Amino acid sequence: MPIQKIKRSYRKTRYILYKETLVDWKEHFWAFLGSFVGIGILAYIQSIHFSGNDAVYLIGSFGASSVLVYGIIQSPFSQPRNLVGGHLISAFIGVTVNKLLPDIIWIAAPLAVSLSIVLMQITKTLHPPGGATALIAIIGSDKIKDLGYIYLFSPVLIGVLILLLTALIFNNMTSNRSYPSHPNYHLIKKKLLHKIKK
Repeated sequence: MPIQKIKRSYRKTRYILYKETLVDWKEHFWAFLGSFVGIGILAYIQSIHFSGNDAVYLIGSFGASSVLVYGIIQSPFSQPRNLVGGHLISAFIGVTVNKLLPDIIWIAAPLAVSLSIVLMQITKTLHPPGGATALIAIIGSDKIKDLGYIYLFSPVLIGVLILLLTALIFNNMTSNRSYPSHPNYHLIKKKLLHKIKK
């Protein structure tokens, strides 16, 4: 009897490993294209409005968000509520902590990240790159720190909305990909498309 269980477990493990190592070229293509366009738009805005090495629109957390919203589109962390809410809450916390403790980085940095995690959990908007958004408000360049609460709107809100709109377009271009995963979104989308066709 134990040998049969071992054989069955071995077959299941082989199947899981086989499925995990399959390469889905279509999935990879759309993930590449969506992230390329989303980050490309942000980089273009950056090149028009800001010069030098100080990348204000290209905050590092947008790269991590791109992995989620274009690469793992069914993850709860990738959903629009989490993407937008997580970044905005974290940006607000980061700026607030920076204003209260501007010169004590060894307290401000962990406090900003920890508070943003807790507030994202409370509001059900947990988005892992949000922690980086809070941290950037603390350790970013003087140009970013000088933005104050404007940091919430530009670059955070503008950047997140660009990533979201790009994700809504590219993640729904094929029948295999559906974003966001909430079923009500797709019902509303079908109703709107039906009204437009009339």
